[in-house]
Amino acid sequence: MGKRIIDLSVVLDDQLPADPPGLGPKISYMDHAAGAAEMEQVFGIAADKQLEGCGPAAERVEMTTHNGTHMDAPWHYHPTMDGGTPAITIDQVPLEWCMGPGVKLDFRSMPDGHVVTASEVEAELARINHVLQPGDIVLVNTSAGAKYGQPDYVNSGCGMGREATLWLAERGMKVCGIDGWSWDPPLAYQAKNAKETGDYGLFWEGHKAGADCVYCHMEKLANLDQLPATGFEVIALPVKVARASAGWCRPVAILSE
Repeated sequence: MGKRIIDLSVVLDDQLPADPPGLGPKISYMDHAAGAAEMEQVFGIAADKQLEGCGPAAERVEMTTHNGTHMDAPWHYHPTMDGGTPAITIDQVPLEWCMGPGVKLDFRSMPDGHVVTASEVEAELARINHVLQPGDIVLVNTSAGAKYGQPDYVNSGCGMGREATLWLAERGMKVCGIDGWSWDPPLAYQAKNAKETGDYGLFWEGHKAGADCVYCHMEKLANLDQLPATGFEVIALPVKVARASAGWCRPVAILSE
């Protein structure tokens, strides 16, 4: 039986409007001629002595750990987790959490800014006839996934509320993910609701649920529309950035054929 791998990560590109203004990455590209000059300066080997005058191409990147496809650690949500335990950072996340059976929830029909509830998660699981098991990796497919790289990406799609996040964590979900810019609904909608109602607990409520449970989530996933509801494995290993709130990752789904 063969295997098919689906890349669940977006491309990291500083030319795409994938983050709010001012929060995107900056990439400087160094070509082979510049690389040869650098090698000459650092190691004293003249550029014309390097093969065809070409040194190593390289890139310098200025970015946060939340640019591109990444995994948030509990430290990102709050200083503590699980009601008072010091929150772990991304380099402390057990790799066992990052591999497991995948489950896709299809919420593409939900409107932009919608806050997904626990009952809506239950209804979708009933529709796909799946009972969650500890270690499942739940991936949330929203309308934002089809808009990555477009000007309206950041404000597109639904997101997971506090209730739904806690409901998943209570059932043993340690890693989840979403194809939107944030696990929460677009923050512009949340900020508007918080200001209008005076209930500031509505802002970033999905993330802040992490103060009362123990879990990680991925953001800016890709190609979730290519996945079945179940029947695939997910591998999502985050980069070990010391004492960090997140780490970049390149998650994949593995399907048997």
